[in-house]
Amino acid sequence: MATDQIRYDVLARDALRGVLRRVLTDAAEHGLPGEHHFYITFLSNAEGVKLSPRLLSQYPQEMTVILQHQFWDLIVTEERFEVGLSFGGIPERLVVPFSAIKSFFDPSVQFGLQFETADLSAPDAESDDASQTAPAAVSTDAAPSPAPESGDDELDKPREGAEVVRLDRFRKK
Repeated sequence: MATDQIRYDVLARDALRGVLRRVLTDAAEHGLPGEHHFYITFLSNAEGVKLSPRLLSQYPQEMTVILQHQFWDLIVTEERFEVGLSFGGIPERLVVPFSAIKSFFDPSVQFGLQFETADLSAPDAESDDASQTAPAAVSTDAAPSPAPESGDDELDKPREGAEVVRLDRFRKK
């Protein structure tokens, strides 16, 4: 069998990351059209990912965020995207390299992409316990919702309507 010296797998992966990059760039420039919103799952311990220590301790391996109504300062470069989101009423800035992204899904049109992310963990962030992988989601509904189990009474601020929820609640059984 011949060796794939062209590396079609790498070419296809890079092309699909280009689709993701273009969609996020359009969202940064023009906002999200219609009912479009994005679920983005990434390795939280991958090289180049920047999260607060609080989020990293909650989601040490993998995290899913939803970009819908309440996100701000979306910046897209060739290598990564940056976005402001609120978690439990606390504003956070996330930096996510495209190489750390595991999946992208737009449920409004049932379009999704999955990416191979093997060997992207930061050297000091290894964990053998796969059960620690707990996806997070930022609920971005226009109406503020209570912060989960935090007792935060500051729900009047405009960007504090997000709630961290487990995606397992919404999975089909």
